[in-house]
Amino acid sequence: MLIAGFPSEATATNCYVVAPGDGEQCVVIDPGIGVTGQLDEVIAEHRLHPVAVLLTHGHFDHTFSVLPVCQARDVPAYIHPRDRPQLADPWTWVGMPKGTPLFGTLTFAEPDDVRELPTTGTVPLAGLDFAVTHAPGHSAGSVVFGLSGADEALLFSGDVLFAGSIGRTDLPGASMADMERSLRDVILPMADGTVVLPGHGPQTTVERERATNPFLLDLL
Repeated sequence: MLIAGFPSEATATNCYVVAPGDGEQCVVIDPGIGVTGQLDEVIAEHRLHPVAVLLTHGHFDHTFSVLPVCQARDVPAYIHPRDRPQLADPWTWVGMPKGTPLFGTLTFAEPDDVRELPTTGTVPLAGLDFAVTHAPGHSAGSVVFGLSGADEALLFSGDVLFAGSIGRTDLPGASMADMERSLRDVILPMADGTVVLPGHGPQTTVERERATNPFLLDLL
């Protein structure tokens, strides 16, 4: 399996490109601010063919480039229905007045093809089966994507779980109570060896976070 990850120019949001291998179809996860150049380089280097964009949640630092990426390549975007309104209105959900300039642009709109993720289920894309689990707390529609590789289980955790921390819960639509339920019911039961690829910062494992992350330790 091929997984290429890189941080966005602003906010250091991790964008991931996932494919069975070179020359195959691929999925783009969380195309944030200013990632189109890096994304094009990865796609060209590995001779990939994007078929979809997956969004872990609707905050603009994860969705900023979803419209140009989808429109340029005529692919759909997948997002949980509770976060879908943020594609056209990113301001309300981060506590900003509507129309506030965001990194030089005021143009926000849904791509032509937006598909809603299930609360729990599997989405087959690019020859891979992405397991979707609703994990609200950071936002009402936050999800995590699970993927089973040849040697390990992977979790694209968005802003639910970071190495040593969790996503903030003080924004509109967020809830610490929901976050604790998601951590307890979604994250803690996962296998120790699950590799966590978060929305910000370095990768980690469920085992490491269970042993050291203060937000998980409080729930044990």
